[in-house]
Amino acid sequence: MEQVKEIMNELAMLATEQTLKTMRNHGAVEPIYGVRIGDMKPILKRHKNDHQLALELFKTGNSDAMYLAGLMSKPGLMTPDVLDEWIKGASWHMISEYTVAWNAAESPYKFEMARKWIESSHELTADAGWATWGYIMALTLDDQIDQREIDQLLDRVEREVHSAPNQVRYVMNGFVIAVGSYYAPLAEKAMEAGKRIGKVKVNMGNTECKVPYSPDYIQKVWDKGLLGRKRKEVRC
Repeated sequence: MEQVKEIMNELAMLATEQTLKTMRNHGAVEPIYGVRIGDMKPILKRHKNDHQLALELFKTGNSDAMYLAGLMSKPGLMTPDVLDEWIKGASWHMISEYTVAWNAAESPYKFEMARKWIESSHELTADAGWATWGYIMALTLDDQIDQREIDQLLDRVEREVHSAPNQVRYVMNGFVIAVGSYYAPLAEKAMEAGKRIGKVKVNMGNTECKVPYSPDYIQKVWDKGLLGRKRKEVRC
């Protein structure tokens, strides 16, 4: 597709050494140009919702193009097969946690994919699954969520988070925050679970990033009166 070549050339021209260095410090793997997300936005504006183009960009395997694809796609058109292809193609956590999980959570198959992926022994797949669950909490109306299932997932996080693979620990912690922030029926339980879990240790690479302490984060949401306020979308 000629458009793919044009966009890849444009992304290459937008790359900077500093952005590439920053992305590598966060765990990025080749191929990647190193394009700031804000600098992708003009391309996105021209091609937003061009789902077929998004699918072709993702197939390039280039991290910048894959991230752009996740913003350009139409999640409503995603199928389980395509979502599985995307997680298999994810080379690092920025793609699994954001590009793939965003599209899964906004797709008609959000619950199916989240349930399936968290059972995977592959770190990035499980990473995408727990991230998808967190986005589901942010997007989905409470009456469309199985409270018993979320209750059980909180119990599971409390049991397993400290022994889970590195990046999975991060998104499990994020799931507790998401429940405490977006899902009022179990917000109190999420707060108490977070206190029992304590601080979650994650290797954040060569960065200054820190893992949020879930009770503090949840409390800030409550103090602002934002508990249970859903988001229209999670892609950004």
